[in-house]
Amino acid sequence: MSETHEPTPPPATPTPWERETLEKVLMASIAEQRRARLWGIFFKSLLMVYLAVILWLGAQPLMDLRGGGDGKGHTAVVDVVGTIAPGQPASADTIIQGLRAAAEDANTQGIVLRMNTPGGSPVQSAYVYDEIRRLKRLKPGIPIYAVVADMCASGGYYIASAADKIFVNNASVVGSIGVIMGGFGFVDAMGRLGVERRVMTAGAHKAILDPFSPVDEIAKTHMQSVLDTVHRQFIDAVKQGRGDRLKETPDMFSGLVWTGADGIKLGLADEVGDLRHVAEDVIGAKKTVNFTPDQNFLDRIGHRFGTAVGSFLWNALDSAAPQARLQ
Repeated sequence: MSETHEPTPPPATPTPWERETLEKVLMASIAEQRRARLWGIFFKSLLMVYLAVILWLGAQPLMDLRGGGDGKGHTAVVDVVGTIAPGQPASADTIIQGLRAAAEDANTQGIVLRMNTPGGSPVQSAYVYDEIRRLKRLKPGIPIYAVVADMCASGGYYIASAADKIFVNNASVVGSIGVIMGGFGFVDAMGRLGVERRVMTAGAHKAILDPFSPVDEIAKTHMQSVLDTVHRQFIDAVKQGRGDRLKETPDMFSGLVWTGADGIKLGLADEVGDLRHVAEDVIGAKKTVNFTPDQNFLDRIGHRFGTAVGSFLWNALDSAAPQARLQ
């Protein structure tokens, strides 16, 4: 028995309305794809511009805010802000790196140490002091000035005393030429609690200044001599740096501080002045270029990109162990 197949009916011819609707849907789809491609191109281009700006700012560390390079003279600025200690923004390595870069720049007419510091490590301060004196010998034509904001005490003043001149505000705090070593003692507290201190050493004074043991008078005398030696080095550095400008008094090297106005009278500072005054009127180079090294590449990129974006928008809108510290 054979099967019969009905013939397939021909496809219905679309009506004019259906054809028009299909054309509209097709054109809308094409337009949407076009818009998507355009937005994709736009965002890719924006990303490329962003990356180009980042690379350009990072590849030119001595341009823009840091390096002039335009053939005109400038005043180089190196910041000494915060505690002077290893690993800090005001470490000797950071300050010295900035000083050397400033001195080696052919457009530098003078260097300003912009200071706002309570002091810190005597060793770090001595490193910077020695470097300033070395640069003054190598580059006698480049003056180095210290400009004090709120405070330049202790190790900060150690550094400043190496400069050719120290400029202050009348209300600045300067001085504190002394050395301090602090700690705590818990001997009585341990006795009340019934706690026994057990410590073994190879060397009679290896546990010197142990806060859980009674004060060893021999060790105390020895440590005092160490502090006195560092203090004497500090005093000698100040006298060498300031010379006959100092009007020495019995308490000048006692650790006391003075206002900027009194510091000028004592010869601890020279004149009243800020960065603008020193750059324009003393050095004679109004343009200032900051040579303070950023801590790392990402910080530098962020700083530069932020500055560039800010400028664009503006134009468009128009530790617990005792440590010796200079104090």
